[in-house]
Amino acid sequence: MRNRSNKTGEKGFTLIETAIAMVVMAIVGLGVASVFFYAASNTANAADREMATAVAQQRMEQLRNVAFADTTLTATSASGTSTSVTRGGRAYSIVTTIADSNVVNGAPTLKTITIHVIPQAANQSWASSTSTLFGSVTLVSERAAPLLGPNRAL
Repeated sequence: MRNRSNKTGEKGFTLIETAIAMVVMAIVGLGVASVFFYAASNTANAADREMATAVAQQRMEQLRNVAFADTTLTATSASGTSTSVTRGGRAYSIVTTIADSNVVNGAPTLKTITIHVIPQAANQSWASSTSTLFGSVTLVSERAAPLLGPNRAL
């Protein structure tokens, strides 16, 4: 007959060891899930910034293609002019500010163009407006008159 009181040859995990391992694995799994959510959120925000940059560059190219004396490049108020555009199914607010930086004999010879693009909240309930520093895009460019000023010689 075997003696049941001698259990030195038995090997395996106890119920407590298994429960502790499950708790540790759950904590690690929640950590990985939160990192995954953070990465997915940043990827969506990066896509918004990329499209906002493309919208700002397109607006800047439109302003570079007009003549320096065109009324499109007339100096605006400090708050600028605001327009909206939809690209890739998302609305973007564009604020364009044009300032005469250098005036010689009453005519501007240098204009500073500032374009600020803000992605607006999408129709989806999970999307939010990213008007913060990290969601919006600002481009600044200077445009010079094609003629030399009166104090410069060829």
